[in-house]
Amino acid sequence: MLTFTPLPGRFGASVTGLDLRTPISDAEFSALRVAFDEHAVLVLRGQPIDDAQQIAFASRFGMLERTRLGAQGQGSELTILTNIGPDGAVVPPSHRQWINTLANQLWHSDSSFKPIPALASMLSGRIVPANGGETEFIDMRMVWNALPDAWKAEIDGLVAIHNLAHSRAQVDPTHMTAQERAGVPPVRQPMVRTLPSGARCLYIGSHVEAIEGMAQQAARALLERLLAFAEQPAHVYTHAWQPHDLLIWDNRSTLHRGRPFDPVQPRCLVRATVAGDAPLLEQAPVALEAHRARELVMQ
Repeated sequence: MLTFTPLPGRFGASVTGLDLRTPISDAEFSALRVAFDEHAVLVLRGQPIDDAQQIAFASRFGMLERTRLGAQGQGSELTILTNIGPDGAVVPPSHRQWINTLANQLWHSDSSFKPIPALASMLSGRIVPANGGETEFIDMRMVWNALPDAWKAEIDGLVAIHNLAHSRAQVDPTHMTAQERAGVPPVRQPMVRTLPSGARCLYIGSHVEAIEGMAQQAARALLERLLAFAEQPAHVYTHAWQPHDLLIWDNRSTLHRGRPFDPVQPRCLVRATVAGDAPLLEQAPVALEAHRARELVMQ
């Protein structure tokens, strides 16, 4: 029997009664979709699925994104987040794979740097560290509701520039190649989103490079203030991984980040990302051209 049990804290739910190695019924999926919209984070333990099973299940939610150039699994429907090399050994911390791991330890929403940001992510814990490596989530609906009215008025209507190269540069400015950067140019996103339910949520994270019409120093100060408010413990759920956990989360209304772990411990997580339906804002060429011009000056 399919059941949903609230997680410790104020959002998220644990799901039992499903075995994703076999197709689920329409009624089960309908209940799961309702719970996804309500709880934002769903935890399904004991799901030893393979790649094909994960793709089949994730596709019930919508079209899957293809993994970007430069990420493990590029061109496929799955992103591989691992510190295990092709020879089966754990790669050293200086390895390129580790840059993505470190960047994922910053608060972010998956694919907010794309013109059509992601709806959902589904992360399968194939090999998880014995200690550390948790994944934390913030419910940004809860954050918006808790913001002082003056702060809401300050940010409502603002437009942020999201850029994957910006978040990666916080870890290693040389990580992304020119070709990789060209594949994901900066995009415009609203700082406050309205969900289909009518709920509103703050939409920021490590991919945000700038705020339109605001000086860089003022923009950074505003973003840091908002993030400090958002990451209060009352807004955060911390997931301690067990082997074969599957997490599903709503990228529209949550931020997430990985937590550090001992780099000698092997880890392999596999993610399927469900694409959104449409752009949130017009991707005005003038905004992107101004951004590129700024990059040229910095070079």
